[in-house]
Amino acid sequence: MMEGSKLGQWAFIIGVVIAVVIGLFSAKLSENTQGTLSLVLVVLGLAVGFMNVTEKESTQFLVAAAALMLTATSVDTLKKIDFGVSLGNYLAGMVTQIAVFVAPAAVIVALKSIQSLAKD
Repeated sequence: MMEGSKLGQWAFIIGVVIAVVIGLFSAKLSENTQGTLSLVLVVLGLAVGFMNVTEKESTQFLVAAAALMLTATSVDTLKKIDFGVSLGNYLAGMVTQIAVFVAPAAVIVALKSIQSLAKD
């Protein structure tokens, strides 16, 4: 059996890969398939939040997660990028799906941080 940190590292890598793939092909995927894959991203994000972020790394992780999630608010602007291949739609899809993956991890890490602060 894998130790927790290795499992968390793999969950992170797999989550990013799935997020990029969903983002690239979101226009071609059915709504049901997108929903199922997004659920997989949420579960992997929860796994990352529980297993892969230590208390020492919490602040850095939360700042990075906030930056990623704020970037996702720019998808309308990203969609306007067009070099004949709708590049912006691909970028917007990837950014959105990465945010779907990172958000549950950020919630878990934030709750763990709050609990740690409350204990002290």
